[in-house]
Amino acid sequence: MQRRQFIQSAVGTIATLPAWQLAHADDWPSRPLRIIVPFTPGGTTDVVTRLVANELGKSLGQSVIVENKPGAGTVIGVDAVAKAAPDGYTFGTIANSFTANKTLIKSLPYDSARDLRPVALMGLSEHVLATHPASGLKTLADLKKAALAKPGSLSYASFGNGTSAHLSGALLCQMLGIDMVHVPYKGQGPAMADLIGGQVTVMFGNWPEFRGQIASGKLVALGMATLQRSQFAPDVPTLAEQGAALESNSWQGLLAPAKTSDAIVQRLNQDVNLALASPAVIKTFQEGGIVSKAGSVEQFAAFIRSEEDKYARIIRAANISIG
Repeated sequence: MQRRQFIQSAVGTIATLPAWQLAHADDWPSRPLRIIVPFTPGGTTDVVTRLVANELGKSLGQSVIVENKPGAGTVIGVDAVAKAAPDGYTFGTIANSFTANKTLIKSLPYDSARDLRPVALMGLSEHVLATHPASGLKTLADLKKAALAKPGSLSYASFGNGTSAHLSGALLCQMLGIDMVHVPYKGQGPAMADLIGGQVTVMFGNWPEFRGQIASGKLVALGMATLQRSQFAPDVPTLAEQGAALESNSWQGLLAPAKTSDAIVQRLNQDVNLALASPAVIKTFQEGGIVSKAGSVEQFAAFIRSEEDKYARIIRAANISIG
């Protein structure tokens, strides 16, 4: 589907809703909205949320306030959304960790299916598997050979336990039949700094943040974690081309408290798609190496289920647990 078709679909859904829900949607919004981001300011998820929020403010005619509530692997921020009043004024941004936590964390304070509902997928940053020049590694074959020669001597960094970089590293080890030590960090920034410094061997990182370090020669790209060549890095071979059909990325989407009305959820989905089609967002995404992911509520719900299933398989196969 093209973006215009997504928007037409959303409009058609709104037209078929019950009269009382349409009336509620007509009155909404009458005051500022809040979007909770379960990460610290400045990261890709925060940047994408603020960019979309700015456009939403224009289309909704109300301020859209972004509030950062980091901690506990995004659980604190997501729980705040789950427990918020379902009045259409509180939403939350989620990323890969939301779908991984369903399997990783046995004692979540919310039920991801019962307490929250999907609104819209926004953007996606492709991952690159990178190493430092002193490692001498140039390809995935080099990494496998080195890891098999000295099992457990190589390491891979991640943004933290349970993050997409962690689980993708675990999956790569499974696919190649190798053993590497996982080294978690509190965010991509410090992990990348140690990767550049040679304290860790490899890392899956967001292409927007890694491309400058690769271009300058501070890091070496072993491959893009995409199934086809990336539009943002067409000269970098994929891991799939090298024998590991692995997709790794960082995505961002919006959720609402479960009892938020259908009319409001569909209206916000429509406005998010409009925001993604705006010149300002298109320009920033293109310059930043972020893939726009416009789509319907139903498509985002299906995407979440597929991500939950994917991470559940990886987590169980690697016997990963963080509580």
